[in-house]
Amino acid sequence: MQLQEYFQMNTYESCWIDCKDGYQLAAQFYPAQVDSKNYPILICPATGITKTFYHSFAEWLSQRGYPVLSFDFRGIGESLHEPLKNSTASINDWGILDIPAAVDSLLHQTQSEKVIIIGHSAGGQLLGINPNYDKVAKVVAIAGSTGHVKGLKGKTKFLAPVMFNIIFPLSSFIKGYGATQFIGMGENLPKNVAKQWAEFCSKPGYVMNAVGKTIFEDYHQEIQCPITSFWATDDEIATQANVKELLGLYPNAKTKLIELKPQQLGYKQIGHMLMFKKSHQKLWPIIENELTV
Repeated sequence: MQLQEYFQMNTYESCWIDCKDGYQLAAQFYPAQVDSKNYPILICPATGITKTFYHSFAEWLSQRGYPVLSFDFRGIGESLHEPLKNSTASINDWGILDIPAAVDSLLHQTQSEKVIIIGHSAGGQLLGINPNYDKVAKVVAIAGSTGHVKGLKGKTKFLAPVMFNIIFPLSSFIKGYGATQFIGMGENLPKNVAKQWAEFCSKPGYVMNAVGKTIFEDYHQEIQCPITSFWATDDEIATQANVKELLGLYPNAKTKLIELKPQQLGYKQIGHMLMFKKSHQKLWPIIENELTV
C-alpha cells in the first residue's frame, strides 16, 4: 500500500449509527484535523446519493477544523441490509429516525451541544419532521427545495413526471424498487422512498403533504434556528421558486437565500450536484462563510 493511499484511508473512521427503531446506518466520521471550537457538521445526503459522494468536501471541512459526520440513509448504499425489493425505508424514516440518530451520534462523538446540518437536496428538506430539531444550531441547505414539479425547469420539467408517474410505478411493480440508476439519478430507491418522492413533489409543500397522514408530529412552526439555502441558477430542480417555497415552510426561522451564478464564479455548470465535487472546490469557502451561528 502506498503512503498516499494509507493517508486517504485514515482521514475518517467508519462507524455505525443506531437508530431508535434498531436500524443501523453506515457512517464516516472525520475528526477535526486542527484545533477548533466550531460546531460539528452533519452532512445529510440527497435522495439516492451515498456518503462517499461527499468525501472530498468532508475531508476539506475537517482540515478547516470541523468534525464531520456523513452517512447513508436507510435503504441506500451501505445502509441497505437486505435485497432492495425488501426494503421498507421511506423518506419519513429518513427525517424522523435517521437524521435524529445521526445528530445524536455526532454529539456523542464530539461532546458538543449542537450540530450544524449541511443538507444536500432532500438532506436539507427534513428538519421540520426531525424530533430533535432543537439540537441543530443551523441548517445550510445546498439545492434544498420542495422540488415541486410545476417549479421545475429544463429537461427535468419533462423527465420528472415520467419518472414519478411511469418509471417508479412500473419498476416498483416489476422489480420491487424505484429505478433511478439507469437515468443517472443516483442509487435505485426503496419503493416507499420512490412513492413518497413522487407524492411530495407533485403538490406544493413537499413533506407537508404527509402531515396528518403518515407523519403526525410537525415541527416546522417551532423551528427558529437560522436556515441558509444555496441555489444555482442552472439547477433545474431547486429553482428559485421551489427554494423559496421550502423556506416558507419555516415561518419562525431566520432564512437566507444565496444565489450562485456559474459563469460569474468561473464554472460552466453548478446545477443540482456539482457543488460538492472537487472540481468545484473554490465554492466551498462560500459555504464555509455560512457556518457561523
